Amino acid sequence: MEEKIKLLEAEIQGYAFSDADSLETYKRSYTNKKAVINDLVAEFRTLPSEQKRTLGKALNDLKTLANHRLKEGEKAVVAVGRKADQPHDLTLPGDPFRTGARHPLSITMARIIEIFNKIGFSVAEGPEIEDDWHNFTALNFPPNHPARDMQDTFFASKEPDYVLRTHTSPVQIRVMETEEPPSRVLAPGRVYRNEAISARSHCFFHQVEGLVVDEGISFADMKQSLLYFAREMFGDEVKIRLRPSYFPFTEISAEMDISCQICGGKGCNICKYTGWVEIMGCGMVDPNLFINTNIDPERYSGYAFGMGVERIAQLKYRVPDLRLYSQNDIRFLRLFEKV
Repeated sequence: MEEKIKLLEAEIQGYAFSDADSLETYKRSYTNKKAVINDLVAEFRTLPSEQKRTLGKALNDLKTLANHRLKEGEKAVVAVGRKADQPHDLTLPGDPFRTGARHPLSITMARIIEIFNKIGFSVAEGPEIEDDWHNFTALNFPPNHPARDMQDTFFASKEPDYVLRTHTSPVQIRVMETEEPPSRVLAPGRVYRNEAISARSHCFFHQVEGLVVDEGISFADMKQSLLYFAREMFGDEVKIRLRPSYFPFTEISAEMDISCQICGGKGCNICKYTGWVEIMGCGMVDPNLFINTNIDPERYSGYAFGMGVERIAQLKYRVPDLRLYSQNDIRFLRLFEKV
């Protein structure tokens, strides 16, 4: 056994590390659990006590040497790799370092908030998991309203009902419950609906909703504020129109369209050849919401509006497919590096 130890010491001392493969071969031969040194240790345990006293130190020295050479080999292989990766001309410029950029939805949401900040709106936030009262009942949704159906809503629990919020309108209810009018707030955030994912829809998206409550607020006030927003976002030449619609939480209710920015109002496949593109819903706050939040509907009035951030970004940057926003495709995201 003493002769075996001496032979292995000579092999280990003379082993040449040239690349990663040679390092792996060394490990298999000398330091892994099935290597030859472990075989010697097993053989050592069977020796008489007298021989153990003689060979014990030599065997320990062999193991120490093997581990020391392994560390040397690892450093040598790393150094060889670095040399192989170096360009031949060290005066050449290095690889460019690409800086990050904001996501197009973040850019769009920040711009929406900036525009409304200029006319006195502040930002309010709320939870993404909402109870039935704030998400539906306080907003004047009757018990049999289709939006309560499982086809549209993700329910987190039943009895009591908790849902992934289907809009950011619950934030408006929380503001009305806790703040005395006048109020002028924006509620940006992510919302969830049980819809099929396609180029035109997704199971989660982003909204910015607004609420104004004060004495003497009229439909004309709302129209002027939204016209201001449209011109700030899309340019001074944009036109708007308001079409009658229905929402449980507003009365009068309307959909707001803008003149198509792709074709200039002449008609194209984006606007379905009408010259108009819908961008938001809006209307005067239904008096029932004031009653639900202990605000005097005889004294106060207000308006509310809500828009999809993906929709605004799609029109602003001409994005053809809503799924691009959440696919983390670096080629798509790099288009917004200089926005």
